Amino acid sequence: MSTTALGTAFLLAVVVILLLCRGVALLLRPLGQPPVVAEMIAGVLLGPSVLGLVLPSVEHHLFPADLRPMLYVTGQLGLTLFMFQSGYEFRLERIRPVLRSAALISVAGSTVPLLLGAGLTWAVRGSVDTSPPGVPLHVTVLFVGVTLAITAFPMLARIITENGLSGTSFGTISLAAGALDDVAAWILLAGVVSLARGSAHTVVLATTGAAGLVAVLVALVRLRAPLLRACERLSSEQLLLGTLLLLCLSAWYTDRIGLYAVFGAFSLGAAYPRSPRIDRAIEQTAPLSRTLLLPLFFTYSGLNTDTGLLGDPRLLLFAVGCTAAAVVGKFGACWAAARLAGQPSGVALRIGTLMNARGLMQLIAINVGLSEGIVSPSMFTVLVMVAVVTTVMATPLLRLWDRWDGGVREEQEPAGAGAADDASWPVEAAAADGRTP
Repeated sequence: MSTTALGTAFLLAVVVILLLCRGVALLLRPLGQPPVVAEMIAGVLLGPSVLGLVLPSVEHHLFPADLRPMLYVTGQLGLTLFMFQSGYEFRLERIRPVLRSAALISVAGSTVPLLLGAGLTWAVRGSVDTSPPGVPLHVTVLFVGVTLAITAFPMLARIITENGLSGTSFGTISLAAGALDDVAAWILLAGVVSLARGSAHTVVLATTGAAGLVAVLVALVRLRAPLLRACERLSSEQLLLGTLLLLCLSAWYTDRIGLYAVFGAFSLGAAYPRSPRIDRAIEQTAPLSRTLLLPLFFTYSGLNTDTGLLGDPRLLLFAVGCTAAAVVGKFGACWAAARLAGQPSGVALRIGTLMNARGLMQLIAINVGLSEGIVSPSMFTVLVMVAVVTTVMATPLLRLWDRWDGGVREEQEPAGAGAADDASWPVEAAAADGRTP
């Protein structure tokens, strides 16, 4: 396909994706599902599971093989922008009162689902197609365990933002625990990839690179005052350009060390200097990332998902088992850890609910596994189903807990967060185009 034809095909694909995402969002709104869930489902509908099954020629025409890398790269840009905005809204000072709880929840929420997922995959060896030919069983077993241990950090941030939970204690604890959880999970994933490649280079690079990132961010926080003075001398266009350059650089760095671009984007946002001018510059990028770019990534993942493979009763039973292990391991373990850390029952339930949503990060991880040849197409489909189901659960459960105990949002704001909130760009930006259900 020529460059000109590819550009034309891309524009048509964007129109189809955005229209379907908005249509599914409208259908799911009465069920309490946020747009992010609609985008996940729309991606699966546009792939071989539905469109490719019913109208294969249409799917091929809309999403030819040459177009898929463009969808991935464009979606990556949207994801990076969104995570920077989420990090900028997040306040580092909110972590201090909840650090102990977040660390305990992160450890429990990583360890238990990892063990359950790895144990289940080991138990079904030989009866379910989990490993491609030539891949050692222990690599696939560890990979499945790690993917079930992942919390969808970008998804969690988006659910929190779209539902106005940024100032609550359970929102803050969940963001902090999710960040710790996913950093650990991605280092473990790097270890699994190293095992598959037969080299320790990947996990060593991820570990040492993460330490370097922390050092740079600490320096950035300490230099906020002079950086703010420098920003005030820039024009609005220069300020936006400089911000985007730093964002792309930080995302590139964390992607290169194996922790994925979203961590660099979120970390830079959390450490970035804050002022009304910077608020306005960052707010300019919000509608573009949420409305146009992010849906493209979900479609890319959906194009690699074929639910027709679940017609095998053994594989379907394994998918149900994986989903149960994921929910019990993540929701149950995080709820228990939150209670052990002294959090009230209502807060613990909401933390478990938010941490259980895997969505985007699990989609990213299993795409890594697929590209590395670690998992079979059938296992890929099983893990996509786990990601969709656990994410769909989140918002209805949050609303159920609100009806059950009358809500805890007002009483549970962490100490010291109020002053920080005054400087943050408003949560209502997430609903500027009607995206909040």
